[in-house]
Amino acid sequence: MTTPEERLAELGLTVPEVPAPVAAYVPAVQVGSLVYTAGQLPMLDGALIATGKVGAEITPEQAGACAQQCALNAIAAIRSLAGDLSKVRIVKVVAFVASTPDFTGQPAVANGASELFGAVFGDHGVHARSAVGVPVLPLDAPVEVEVIAEILS
Repeated sequence: MTTPEERLAELGLTVPEVPAPVAAYVPAVQVGSLVYTAGQLPMLDGALIATGKVGAEITPEQAGACAQQCALNAIAAIRSLAGDLSKVRIVKVVAFVASTPDFTGQPAVANGASELFGAVFGDHGVHARSAVGVPVLPLDAPVEVEVIAEILS
């Protein structure tokens, strides 16, 4: 049976360093067996991988890639508390998509995160989810993802 880290490697992905917060908060907090992440932006090496609104400057495909990067950053935040990703179950995902008023493809954008969680965690990556369109996100990011995960004993 492969581990989440091995599945990430098979996908050609690595868990990044936990992105530094852009304001007064921490990347994740553990309460009992649950880990709540802060909203994760599509940061890579300290910078956003894209900026703008989905339906204007950003295509749905670019936004899906941003959602995947947000998910990788959430995995990093979760691992910083859980240690071993093999003990992690993804419970709930909320994807915020900065989009034009006529864009209605938020669920497809959120799939960038959801599909990654499924590929990495298998059955433990199946989760409840909300995908919400918003007018603007911090730093003009197109996507922000927050996660609730469970650390299994």
